[in-house]
Amino acid sequence: MQDFFADYRNVILALHIISFISWMAGLLYLPRLFVYHSTAETGSQMSETFKIMERRLLKAIIDPAMIATWTFGLLLLWSQGFAQLAQGWMIAKLVCVLVLSGVHGMYAGNVRRFAKDANEKPPNYFRFLNEAPTLLMIIIVVLVIVVGR
Repeated sequence: MQDFFADYRNVILALHIISFISWMAGLLYLPRLFVYHSTAETGSQMSETFKIMERRLLKAIIDPAMIATWTFGLLLLWSQGFAQLAQGWMIAKLVCVLVLSGVHGMYAGNVRRFAKDANEKPPNYFRFLNEAPTLLMIIIVVLVIVVGR
């Protein structure tokens, strides 16, 4: 079975990169929705629209993309016998992906708070929060392309 995945490494790698791009797109867009939602009046049509947009973005794009990113990434590691886990860049990348997964979880919590009309954070909080996935993405890409090759 491991040989099968090794034979299709490039396909798995492509799917991993596509999944990561999709995950990042959602993680970069969702905080922008939070910025606008935090300025909408509670109970307004705009607020209710943002709730739908946030939930759909999370459930239809971000969650599946994260699962696919992890799945294809672990398949890549497994196809190579987990040998890369002995390399520092891969450990650092995995730590960054774990932190990115934590950011994802924090965003999901914000979606739940907005759905309950319980947000207490100002727009600037979400503007600042939007920088975390950007920074992590830069670190991950540099680790893989510059350090890992």
